[in-house]
Amino acid sequence: MHSYRARQDVSVLSDHLEVPGLGFLAVNAFVIHAAQPVVVDTGLGLPDRDFLTCLAEVIDPADVAWIWLTHPDRDHTGGLFALLDAAPQARVVTTFLGAGIMSTEHPLPMNRIHLVNPGQALDAGDRRLTGFRPPLFDNPATVGILDTHTGVCLSSDCFGAPLPTPALASATDAAAVSPAELQAAQLLWATVDSPWVHTIDPAKYAASFTPLRDFGPSAILSTHLPPVTGDSTALFTTLLGAPQAAPFTGPDQAALEAMLHQFQPA
Repeated sequence: MHSYRARQDVSVLSDHLEVPGLGFLAVNAFVIHAAQPVVVDTGLGLPDRDFLTCLAEVIDPADVAWIWLTHPDRDHTGGLFALLDAAPQARVVTTFLGAGIMSTEHPLPMNRIHLVNPGQALDAGDRRLTGFRPPLFDNPATVGILDTHTGVCLSSDCFGAPLPTPALASATDAAAVSPAELQAAQLLWATVDSPWVHTIDPAKYAASFTPLRDFGPSAILSTHLPPVTGDSTALFTTLLGAPQAAPFTGPDQAALEAMLHQFQPA
């Protein structure tokens, strides 16, 4: 993991994961340096990761006031309980459903939960962070963030893309990826992560972009893509085409056995 500033008020805690057959997927967490500091997601839970050490590069974990889980998938919650121990005053921002999903593995202390639904806002002292439902998501508890103070959108899994190299997955700007390559990768990820997009009403799907268009983000920070700064029109155009993209079909058992056979010693 490594850290860098994507904006004056937002740090990225950058990690990535190889997804066989797809490429390398960024797995980012973020720190919003508000008057009441907000950690957004807590990375992977793999034994060779140390989320707290990376977090300490940009903020003393004890100073964290809020831990906003955009949703409770394991690539977003890996460092959660270590951070709760290190930040005794911090509260977890999630939804009722998100807290319920978490409780099936490791119950959250109820006195440390703060529920925010899409359309509601969190007061972080010097700014209000508004929750919104991203156009694409893989978990029904997903709530992204619109930071009106900086104009930054934190979009959770939406706009993600598997990239061909670790260097691209851990880049500090998505501009490092060619436009054509980025478009193809984002459409692939849309069909992998949100397969329901092929069944949605096109008009309702297009309307789901309205909150983002109206917000006019200065940057889009996705969990699964390097930061995108400036004009977001190309991103919206790409994802609007997701319902027409080819559906993703993963490897079957025969393909898995063929892959495993390649790793067997001669």
